[in-house]
Amino acid sequence: MNHDQNFKNLILDYPRQAIEFLPPREEQLKERLGDRFRELDVPLLLEWPDGRRQALLFVFEEETEPKRFSIHRLAHYCLDLAELYHTERVVPVVIFLHPGKFDETLTLGSDTRDYLQFSYLAWPLFGLKARDYFDSSNLVARLNLPNMRYAPEEKVEVYAQAVRGLRTLEPDRERQIKYLDFVDIYADLDETERQRYQQHYAEETETMSAFADRFIDQGVQQGVQQGEARTLLRQLDQKFGPEVVQTHRERIEQGELEQLDTWLGRILTAETPETIFH
Repeated sequence: MNHDQNFKNLILDYPRQAIEFLPPREEQLKERLGDRFRELDVPLLLEWPDGRRQALLFVFEEETEPKRFSIHRLAHYCLDLAELYHTERVVPVVIFLHPGKFDETLTLGSDTRDYLQFSYLAWPLFGLKARDYFDSSNLVARLNLPNMRYAPEEKVEVYAQAVRGLRTLEPDRERQIKYLDFVDIYADLDETERQRYQQHYAEETETMSAFADRFIDQGVQQGVQQGEARTLLRQLDQKFGPEVVQTHRERIEQGELEQLDTWLGRILTAETPETIFH
């Protein structure tokens, strides 16, 4: 499971909610560092439209297992970004999914003096109590309910509250489907738990299932439509040349599936473009 990409998508789709969900604490490109070390990091530049405050650069990193976390790597990356953006206003944030020990500060120096002190905001999702966020209006918090702390018997309710948050706080149907998968992954209901959810939350189950089915059907139809449009454009180019393609491209790309079928049938015997489209 690519947890890094899951959280990268979440933060990029909902940057404001992600920043709002940070723990309430004080604030505190690449040069010889391989590409694989950069993939986990999501830098977000927060700017105020009225210009009254300087921009803040938030750096998010997800760590599934704390023992794999390297504070030296994070410090190096933050220094690179600070130099790149010509700013010292950098807020590093590390998301921990599982419990474990991790370094919270880094100090470099000698016996008599410290020359570098580095720390970051730890975001230990496993330590947050899920029930405290059941009614949160922050979608990032609601989607992460399965990653928080709860009793085993609360698992189905936690899942239900996450799905309810997605349904009520995210109006976009495509993102609803996208992040329903996110909730499913981290809730990881077994068959018995899924049956309990369907029994106790039948109306929501039916609603989300209907959204998913409709989205899949639309995606299949759109894929067929795009395929036929490409075929027609290619045949039109071969028979009448690129100028005719440019003239009719917009009409073809916006054509309904039934209309595209008709045009594809006509192109085989058409002697002029007008024969196809009229």
